[in-house]
Amino acid sequence: MTQPPKGSTAPPGRATPTMPAVPPQPGPPGPRGGPAGPRTDPEAPARRTAWAEGVDRLSAAATTEPGRLRIIGALIALLVVAFGAVTAWQMTERAAAADDVLHSSQPLSASAADIYRSLADANTAASSGFLAGGQETKASRDRYELDIRTAAAKLITAANSSKPGSPSARTITKLNRLLPEYKGLIERARANNRQGYPLGGAYLRYANDKMQHEMLPAAEDLYKRENQRLGSDYADAKPYPWAAIGLGVLALGGLVWAQRRNYRRTNRVLNQGMVAASAAAAVVLLWLVVGHSVARAGLAESYDHGVRSLNVLHDARIASLKARGNENLTLVSRGAETKTLADGKTTVDLYDYDFQQDMKTLTKGLAKAAELSDDAAGETPVKAATANMKVWKSRHADAREADNGGDYQGALDLVIGSDKVKPTGECFDGVDKNLEKALDHEQAEFKQAAGDGLDAMTGLPVGAAVLAVLAAAGAVLGIGRRLSEYR
Repeated sequence: MTQPPKGSTAPPGRATPTMPAVPPQPGPPGPRGGPAGPRTDPEAPARRTAWAEGVDRLSAAATTEPGRLRIIGALIALLVVAFGAVTAWQMTERAAAADDVLHSSQPLSASAADIYRSLADANTAASSGFLAGGQETKASRDRYELDIRTAAAKLITAANSSKPGSPSARTITKLNRLLPEYKGLIERARANNRQGYPLGGAYLRYANDKMQHEMLPAAEDLYKRENQRLGSDYADAKPYPWAAIGLGVLALGGLVWAQRRNYRRTNRVLNQGMVAASAAAAVVLLWLVVGHSVARAGLAESYDHGVRSLNVLHDARIASLKARGNENLTLVSRGAETKTLADGKTTVDLYDYDFQQDMKTLTKGLAKAAELSDDAAGETPVKAATANMKVWKSRHADAREADNGGDYQGALDLVIGSDKVKPTGECFDGVDKNLEKALDHEQAEFKQAAGDGLDAMTGLPVGAAVLAVLAAAGAVLGIGRRLSEYR
């Protein structure tokens, strides 16, 4: 009998049944009848963003006391640091502006006024020397040369402090160009005057026109621009730092609230870290308010009792210089330059008319300076200058009467002096010297007040930043001490 082969599990002639292969089923149709995409489980959750997960974690943390403490600590630390940063930023800007007032803009304003004064005085000295004839005095010549050197030196200082391409820089360039031209005209006038040529007077009048119509207006423009810059620095230095003060109040309020909350939940009166943070924040806030108030008061005093008086005195001194120059030119021109008044009928000497206008400006300036002076040291020289001005007016009237009456030599003696006659030049020198004394006094008062204002801000930006960091650290440590109780 034949045996089936070993390993066979089915009788011969029968095939082993198998499952039919199932072809892959297509997924749902794609958009607009396109190919089907892979099948997805409609019940699988959508992937969440990190922001949403963070919000959920924060919400979950806020439901527990340790989580709430961490949030409170982070917010208070952030608020305190922001308070310190804004305080440092705002006070740094104000301290820089106050420093500019004291060491930059006001000295430059004074230098611009000195440029104007030096140019005007040089013009006056030149005309005074011309009136002396061919024998110009050494004092007159030295005064002229000193004024020219002073103007040139001040122009260099102003050029170094001005921004390239700025209006002030262009004005300085113009003055540097005109100054040698003016000097050349004066030397030609002197050379012709020594030889007795009438052409010398024409050169002097031409030089005076260049000074009056080109150089002095440019110097005045420079002076006004520097005064505007000074005013801008004051405007930047004086406003209260309201943003820093507001953040300080919020930070201190947050610290007080956190400690009160801690007391109500634990019945513990003090938390050393939070108390230290509150003390540091309070010190910064108090330092900020008091320090800036003192600085603001000092800057206000430096302006009211310094800058305002200086501006008035500078204007008065310039008016006296212009008046003296026009007085001299009245005799130099001998009626060659005239002016028709508004009525169209009256004709007067041009330089004498300008002299009268300058004296009106001087009178008003001295009266205003007397009002602004706040102590005897400032008031005394102003009163002395006023007395000199009154005598000047009287002597000038006598000189004009002599000149109009045909006594030119008598008028000349009354203006430049002689052995027997006291001249108007003596009065002018008295006005100029007394105004210089008043200017020196007001300048010293300005420096003292502005320096006090700047000193009140010293150390505040750095101190505020350091104390704010310490306050934030104290708040974090205080919160950390509470958190340690939950471990």
